[in-house]
Amino acid sequence: MRRIWQSYKLWVRRRYLLWRAIRARHKLRVIQNRTSDIDETSILCVGCLRNEALRLPYFLDYHRRLGVTHFLFVDNDSDDGTVEFLSDQPDVSLWSTRESYKQARFGLDWTTWLQLKYARGKWCLTLDADELLVFPFQETRTLRDLTLFLDETGQKAFGALMLDLYPEGPIDGADYRVGQDPLEVVPFFDPEPYRAVRQAPKDNLWVQGGARERVFFADDPRRGPTLNKLPLVKWHWRYVYLNSTHSMLPRALNHAYNGPGDTRLCGVLLHTKFLPIAVEKSVEEKTRKQHFAQPDAFGAYYDAVISGPTLWHEGSVAYEGWEQLEALGLMSRGTWGKK
Repeated sequence: MRRIWQSYKLWVRRRYLLWRAIRARHKLRVIQNRTSDIDETSILCVGCLRNEALRLPYFLDYHRRLGVTHFLFVDNDSDDGTVEFLSDQPDVSLWSTRESYKQARFGLDWTTWLQLKYARGKWCLTLDADELLVFPFQETRTLRDLTLFLDETGQKAFGALMLDLYPEGPIDGADYRVGQDPLEVVPFFDPEPYRAVRQAPKDNLWVQGGARERVFFADDPRRGPTLNKLPLVKWHWRYVYLNSTHSMLPRALNHAYNGPGDTRLCGVLLHTKFLPIAVEKSVEEKTRKQHFAQPDAFGAYYDAVISGPTLWHEGSVAYEGWEQLEALGLMSRGTWGKK
């Protein structure tokens, strides 16, 4: 009976979040709508962003090479040329809003509306501008190949570990130019340790560990960032993300990924947060207070990033490719490599 009652409450929660998304559409202003180009075979990428003109040229080119055919973005009051750049991209549809990112469930109300309207029945990536998807065989196979296999095996979501990348020296000590591969500047990561637990009643996974926890939350590891995500989903109108892309409803979707060590097909999101721009962004976000439910509790974290720390240590490893990540147990080809 308890499980039934929990299921009912989660059903109510999901319906409420869908209602929020439908209501949130009134807060979005169309900048460029090219969604008429979307068809049944399209693979979409959805995101909410602010002041990402530095990262976007490489981000778009990288995911185009993987097989994304159309991008749907919500811009949250950028003033660095992001809107102008995206408006000129032939495969981008763009909306804008000046409303509170935090009050819109950290942008999820806006992106859920776009998924409801445009992504139903299609494979959809939901990414931040500082994330680069890695999946097995990506040099020779595309997202189309990946999603066809997921369809064949009945898998509705594709999980990934968010892997923090960083430079060898201080995070503000290197230069990064527009269009440059971020891995030329932030090539290092922590190969271990990572830990995973599954939580009731949503059955959501909670993976923690890695560089940010080691450097910024060593005194209280439970406050470290959540590193598991479900970035690629065969979208259905009933689906909602709960907390970024870390967890979803219906809760059965959360079982698509078990974290590092999962032997099923899964990937990695290379997290390029710690480019030199991280210092400038942390100064801004500490003032805006839009990125945490209790932003004042993370003042020390922002201050630590603003100081330009060195995340590299003797256990750091330079990124070499997806096969290296698989050998480390951070992702898996599952049965895909046996086809």
